[in-house]
Amino acid sequence: MATAETNTTSATTAAPPISGIWRTIRSYILWSHERGTLHYDVMVTLILLFIFFSPKLINFKDKPVEHNPHRTGVVVMPDGQGGLIYQVEGSAVTSKDKDEDSVRGELLQIIEPISGGVTITKVEPVRDYSGHVVRYRVWVERE
Repeated sequence: MATAETNTTSATTAAPPISGIWRTIRSYILWSHERGTLHYDVMVTLILLFIFFSPKLINFKDKPVEHNPHRTGVVVMPDGQGGLIYQVEGSAVTSKDKDEDSVRGELLQIIEPISGGVTITKVEPVRDYSGHVVRYRVWVERE
């Protein structure tokens, strides 16, 4: 007589260790640990690490846009008597007629966005060896 052999295995096999990891991750996501426990401290540490190191690792593209109204370089120096000396590149002045009033007007338009309301007291063109204006030295006083 043939007897059917049944293979009975114990239903009490140990759960794989991965389920314990998922349980821990789930408890971190649901924030189910009390203050002062090791898991709570780990969660807070992970959050702080993210806050302080993510700007160095992730480019959020949140840097301010540099706004330079004039594409020329302007150098500002004190004159030692309470005023300021601005050195403005000669290519920044584009007036066709290089008379003193139009040059002063253009220089004032370049300097005022940088320093606010000023009055120009003296303008000195700096020329190269061939006589072309390389830059202007402009003495100003604040209004």
